[in-house]
Amino acid sequence: MQGLSDFIPTRKKADYINQLLKVGFDTIDFGSFVSPKAIPQLKDTAEVLSLLDLSETQTKLLAIVANYRGAIAACLHPQIHYIGYPFSISETFQLRNTNASIGESFAIIEDIQELCILNKKELVVYISMAFGNPYGDEWSAEIVHHWIKMLSGLDIKIFAMSDTIGVSTPDNIEYIFKMLIPKFKNIEIGAHFHSRPANWSEKLEAAAQSGCTRFDGAIRGYGGCPMAKDDLIGNMATEQMIGYLDYYKYPLNIDHEAFKIAMEMAAKIFP
Repeated sequence: MQGLSDFIPTRKKADYINQLLKVGFDTIDFGSFVSPKAIPQLKDTAEVLSLLDLSETQTKLLAIVANYRGAIAACLHPQIHYIGYPFSISETFQLRNTNASIGESFAIIEDIQELCILNKKELVVYISMAFGNPYGDEWSAEIVHHWIKMLSGLDIKIFAMSDTIGVSTPDNIEYIFKMLIPKFKNIEIGAHFHSRPANWSEKLEAAAQSGCTRFDGAIRGYGGCPMAKDDLIGNMATEQMIGYLDYYKYPLNIDHEAFKIAMEMAAKIFP
């Protein structure tokens, strides 16, 4: 929703997320505690949270923050289980995304992790530009490994390898997951893919067959990254991922009828 200029009414957002809570997802990224000037669409995150019915769901809520102040705001809400922070291994993108350098962001994560432990939250770190970047910043699988090692040293247990601009390939996806998962057996390493319509399945297949069991998606593939400068690069579509994982007998806990209703609601909410 964050990239839409027309404000979606708070109640409409909450009704949609309440439907998603019936589907059986492990986690829902429901909102962000970020500057309302930067992302006006998400200025009502706290109000949306107050309208969510968590009485009959096992789904956990995740909120994204971009700084320590956002983490403090998120920690005020006991309903939130996860706090997510985007950490880019591209210096250029980190500055664009959070107005902080990589070094400054690492220090921010240290402070947020302390806050999470104090408030019984779990920190999820998105390794942005994990498969390359368009800015000419240095990238290699070894750099990815270095930062996972550094961050996991803070006792952070969940990471999402993020293909923010759709540059990943089956080869580098397989290489990175097969390198990381055996070396970091006590942490969860997931995939957050953006893709073009023609190549989503090969990326999903490469990650799934390389041991990845945590995947982020967005219904109908809505969203994406403005930095991509390509309208065809959006989030990986949840319904396609479910279809693939169901077909190949990966264990899911999805209520397909509830998901169908959520799909219909999404079509009315998003342009």
